Amino acid sequence: MWGKSRIAGVLAVVIFLSGCASIVGKNMYPVTINSHPDEATIVIKDENGKQMYKGKTPTTITLSSGEAYFHAKRYTITFSKAGYEDQTTEIKAGLSGWYFGNILFGGLIGLLIVDPLTGNMWKLPTETTITLGEKVALNKNERSLQIVSIDQVPKNIRKQLVKLN
Repeated sequence: MWGKSRIAGVLAVVIFLSGCASIVGKNMYPVTINSHPDEATIVIKDENGKQMYKGKTPTTITLSSGEAYFHAKRYTITFSKAGYEDQTTEIKAGLSGWYFGNILFGGLIGLLIVDPLTGNMWKLPTETTITLGEKVALNKNERSLQIVSIDQVPKNIRKQLVKLN
């Protein structure tokens, strides 16, 4: 028969041989991707340039938050839609709050080995949303003039504008 001290000892070993984020957290996260307007084509690539997904917004895709030892994942999302400027954004994993639970429960093994190896020390944002700006530049072969208001000019090219008196 198991005594109380033996059960307490087994529980202590289980707790100290596992990481807190590995017990409570996870390393795969559903990320919702939206665009304004909807139906933009998105391509998601990881930090190595490997294509992870191609589809249309809105969508939810499950992505890994970490890999290898102490390595947070980073993804680049390119949005494109006819009549709109292409836009790129990045999502990057950040530290999970559960990782710090190792200070109380997982100990050094959880802090330095288990959670960093499993990727459970990282978390991804749950959502990203991009507002696409309408194209205002003309193709080389087009011969027309288009007048737009300043709020229709994509923010990333506004600094190239020249003020006229």
